[in-house]
Amino acid sequence: MQPHDYWQSILPAGADAGGAPFPDAYTARLADGRGLRLPIRALADGRHGLASLIVNQASFAVLSALADDLAARLRPFSPDVVVGLPTLGLTLAAAVAERLGHSRYVPCGTSRKFWYVEELSVPMSSVTTHHVKRLYVDPRMLPLLKGRRVALVDDVISSGTSIVAGLRLMAAADVEPVAIGAAMLQTERWRTALADLSPIWPERVVGSFATPLLERADDGWRIAA
Repeated sequence: MQPHDYWQSILPAGADAGGAPFPDAYTARLADGRGLRLPIRALADGRHGLASLIVNQASFAVLSALADDLAARLRPFSPDVVVGLPTLGLTLAAAVAERLGHSRYVPCGTSRKFWYVEELSVPMSSVTTHHVKRLYVDPRMLPLLKGRRVALVDDVISSGTSIVAGLRLMAAADVEPVAIGAAMLQTERWRTALADLSPIWPERVVGSFATPLLERADDGWRIAA
């Protein structure tokens, strides 16, 4: 596949069912068996790799399928409002909120508007950006969050640093989300970061699919032991 061909179609259940070794892509599976072919990105150590998802480069059909799935997983938590994390989580959060029957969602941001307050911000970094930014919630959105059942949504949960920042921001606003959702749960590393914040959080996480840590081998990529 060419780089621009990834994330453009959902494969039927059973298609591309081959196992390791994976030459340059990994097929993740939704609960119903359908697949999404993801490129493998090598990590800095050269030995390990991760399946990658850039949801705002996905076709509308793929975004729709992921939003349908994630909304169905979040629905049992009965959220009143969806909060989206930047940048890539905003696209997914808006689509999920719509499918849950909401008229709007609450986007967080990393660009400080002049009416924002530092008390409603926290430091934020991610596995793909490394540099530290600040994560903000618009003070004008607080009436939409106070006393409501909040679902916090991002595109990918990987190391857990971004979602922990989101949870800290919600705590600064005196909000405790009832659920956390993502299209992809990338490896299991995020569990430790969330559990360190509070043991309640790993149990409130749902994802459309999960992908493993991969390790380079002579014949391609294999799932790391």
